[in-house]
Amino acid sequence: MTKNTRCPCGDGAYETCCAPFHRGQSVPDAERLMRARYSAFALGDADYLWRTLHSSHDDRSRDRADWSASFAKSEASRSYRGLRIVETRPPDDAGVARVLFLARIRERGRDVGFAELSYFAEEDGDWRYITGVIAGGRSELSIEALED
Repeated sequence: MTKNTRCPCGDGAYETCCAPFHRGQSVPDAERLMRARYSAFALGDADYLWRTLHSSHDDRSRDRADWSASFAKSEASRSYRGLRIVETRPPDDAGVARVLFLARIRERGRDVGFAELSYFAEEDGDWRYITGVIAGGRSELSIEALED
């Protein structure tokens, strides 16, 4: 990518947006991690995605090499078209932050985009992705509606 290439997350030039995080800089909050993870999916950066999984995430029980191979195979036919952050919530009393987003994705010419409520927590001084809930079929797209 060139210096001025638009970041896949849509929040500026890649070199000043998500690239520093992909190279190891700590993200300041859950929303920035969500943006950096979306960009990592778009760029096929399996290492970053693995590094930013919380230790409690189900994929952490898998062999990393197998996970990476599975990721590469599943992502080969996807095209990431945009990210929209709908709503965020700061960490609650348990330290869990929430980000509700819409991901625009195409796979083999079909729309496979989705809305997800993602949960994040700090671990070892960095934000990590815990899990997400797909917001399928909901008429109201808000954190409150998805958690009821």
